[in-house]
Order: sequence, then C-alpha cells, then structure tokens
Amino acid sequence: MQRVNENHAYMKECASEAARVAHTVQPDRLTDPTPCGEFDLRTLVNHLVLYTSHGLEHRALRKELPEDLTERDFTADAAWPHEYAVQLDRAVAAWADPSVWDGEIAGTPAADIAVMMIMEMALHGWDVAKAAGEEYRISPETGRFILQVVEKYAEMYRQYDGFADPVPVGENASPFQRALAASGRDPGWRPSTR
Repeated sequence: MQRVNENHAYMKECASEAARVAHTVQPDRLTDPTPCGEFDLRTLVNHLVLYTSHGLEHRALRKELPEDLTERDFTADAAWPHEYAVQLDRAVAAWADPSVWDGEIAGTPAADIAVMMIMEMALHGWDVAKAAGEEYRISPETGRFILQVVEKYAEMYRQYDGFADPVPVGENASPFQRALAASGRDPGWRPSTR
C-alpha cells in the first residue's frame, strides 16, 4: 500500500491556516488594499478561494475549472469563509490519495503542481491575513518547505509576473519571511490606516 506523499502534511497545515485566516476577514474591509498591489482584498480573496480550494481539487481530479467558478464572486455570499473551509477539506482529501501525486497535469509533474499550489496557498494566505490586519501562522518546518519551493520556482514565476523582484530582509528573518521576500513581498507590510 502506498503512503501519502510527505508534502501532504504541508498542504494540510497551509489549508488549515488559510481557512482560519478567511474567517478573520470582515466584510467592510473587502475594498482594502493588499500586499498584492493590483488586488483589493475582495479580488485577492476570490483568487485565493478559486485556486487554492476549487483549483486544488480540480487539479487532483485532472479536471478543468468550470466557467461558473472562474467568474464567481465568492465574497457575495456571507458564508464564504465556511464554504471555503469545506472546499479546502475536499481538496486536501483529494490529494490524500498517493496516486494523485503521480503522473502529469497539463504536461507538468503532478507533484510539482501540488507543491506550487501549497506555496500559493501559503503566500496568498499571508497576503489575506496581512490585509485583514491578522498574523499568518505556520510551523517553522512548513516555513522552510515554502522557502525551498519559492527558491525553486521564483525565476519561472517572475517570467510570468507572478512574483516581483526579491525584497531584502535581515539576517534574523525566519525561513517563511525569506520566502515572502524571495517572492517579492515585504514581510513587514501593514495595511494602510483606515
């Protein structure tokens, strides 16, 4: 019997934290700025919900995202944080099958897609947390994992404008803070005064 991929634990942890962060978002803050300069909080939340829950599950199932999902404003439903948490559970469960990590998804190894999705969940989870005025909490081990993934894929992401240029950080920066900086995020970003 195959064992669950070792990276599944990081997926579970990042999904749990993304769900927690989602519940901290107040409806009156959805027009607030975010660390992703081109996205307000509503746009960022919709991106997070679409790709890290629905997209994550659809990739495991080797299915395309339907148009009704890609065009949905998830925040229009007041229960979106709960629905996001439920969908995250489904997505993480889909990746619990060891065979899902094998093969390819659109010409890319499935395991590579999965780790990039975990990275996206952590980085955008942090973006949402910061915009909502909250802290983002993951274990040091998961922070080191995210740093490794960011370092591996940073240049590719920059080619497609997914990451900005690296931001300098101090020598005492945690691995996750270094991952944020390597992805072009300022770990010290704070929301503007309302």
